[in-house]
Amino acid sequence: MECKNLASSILARAAREIAADWQVQYSYQPLLLETFVAQSPFRGTPYQAANWLCLGKTTGRGKRDVRHQALLSIKTIWVYPLDRHFRRVLRG
Repeated sequence: MECKNLASSILARAAREIAADWQVQYSYQPLLLETFVAQSPFRGTPYQAANWLCLGKTTGRGKRDVRHQALLSIKTIWVYPLDRHFRRVLRG
């Protein structure tokens, strides 16, 4: 069996389900989904096809960096809005 656009279909389904699951588990709905995609060898094509937004690239330093050096691979940051008014909500 063949499925057209399998990766973006899976991403869309996961986005729909995670909002409801999160509400049940934690009693609130997230505004955005976020993921990091290794720049090499990947380009994030399935995320782009599923209408995720590319925010840019990491510096390669990681969240535990204390040496101020890029020791990790650079990743592309992608987000998917779960609420169409997410900008207004985030601004308060």
